[in-house]
Amino acid sequence: MIEQIGDALWGLAQAAPAASDSQFQFVKTFANLASTPAHVATLTALRDGTDSLPGLEIDTDLSWELLEGLVLNGAAGKAEIDAALANDNTANGQQAAARALATIATTEGKLAAFASLVDADDAPNAIVRQTAIGYSHVNDPASLEQVATRYFDSLTAIWKNRSYHIAETLIVGLYPSPLASQSLVDQTTAWLDANPGTPALRRLVIENLAGVERALRVQATDRA
Repeated sequence: MIEQIGDALWGLAQAAPAASDSQFQFVKTFANLASTPAHVATLTALRDGTDSLPGLEIDTDLSWELLEGLVLNGAAGKAEIDAALANDNTANGQQAAARALATIATTEGKLAAFASLVDADDAPNAIVRQTAIGYSHVNDPASLEQVATRYFDSLTAIWKNRSYHIAETLIVGLYPSPLASQSLVDQTTAWLDANPGTPALRRLVIENLAGVERALRVQATDRA
């Protein structure tokens, strides 16, 4: 399904009026959902200038979007992110680099992104938000499976030691919702059963759980 969506988005981008906002948005969304070797080849060609669309300017921000799509598919990594940051060491560039780094689609990459936010508390709010977004950006959610245990083990400390705003960002943003599995439901329910106190924290976890339960119902309907 995601492959078909990516193909359709690239087709829409090619058909869109030159230099139009729709063309730009189709390319951005295509980069966000790229999932095949053909998609990777297209992103690479757009980013390095060997292919183009009429009127489409690959500015610094769009170049970051294309790079994140490559990182998502394992076609780029820390070296390419560092190089891009060296060319755009601005506040926006630092946020884009944090998001791209957290998008690295391996268990090690996701654990590193999680640790960068939970084991340290010196990141600016904007970096925290962008890292959490990249952390959840996956094609194959299996890379998040080993993070789930760390997530539940860290909840109480996050709530106790961080400001409400940052704690909410971490508790919602680092919940491994892309897994959308019965195992995640069971882990979440077990944590709730073992932690009857702190109603505000429980509310956030319950809302996370509700999202996964909705996803599972949709999956069941699709299979029916």
